[in-house]
Amino acid sequence: MSEQKKVAVIMGSDSDFPTVAGAIRTLKAYDVPFEVHIMSAHRTPEAAAQFSADARKNGFGVIIAAAGKAAHLAGVLAAHTTIPVIGIPIKSSTLDGLDALLATVQMPKGIPVATVAIDGADNAAILAVQMLALSDETLAAKLEAEKQNMKNGVAKKDEAIQQKVQELINS
Repeated sequence: MSEQKKVAVIMGSDSDFPTVAGAIRTLKAYDVPFEVHIMSAHRTPEAAAQFSADARKNGFGVIIAAAGKAAHLAGVLAAHTTIPVIGIPIKSSTLDGLDALLATVQMPKGIPVATVAIDGADNAAILAVQMLALSDETLAAKLEAEKQNMKNGVAKKDEAIQQKVQELINS
């Protein structure tokens, strides 16, 4: 069996860390190896390009890119690699993240970036795990177990709310 692929979590600024922390916790929960770095599409474009160009040979299977405002980071990384790139638009004080969302989803043909919700770091990590699980049955089983846990949680909440409704009706 081949070594498990890593996930790169790249943020445009250290101010993105509170949001990106959700992705880090999620990757850790699934026991997926990862690296976290700060790179800027505008201030360190050469480093970002080189990192993504070398990502496959360095053992990465997915790149998660978090950036706010102009949010070009995911596109720059995607332009230099053939592995999947997931963009996390980061909410900024300027336009509440809409600017980052639009910049992240508006990629030209041939340079796809999968995009999650504004500040959607947890879902970015889960999507990365799902991508890796295409060739990793252990990860696939962990994802299936988590889906079952979510179903069970909803069923318990429904049961509890039915009891509250009956108590309300009977009072």
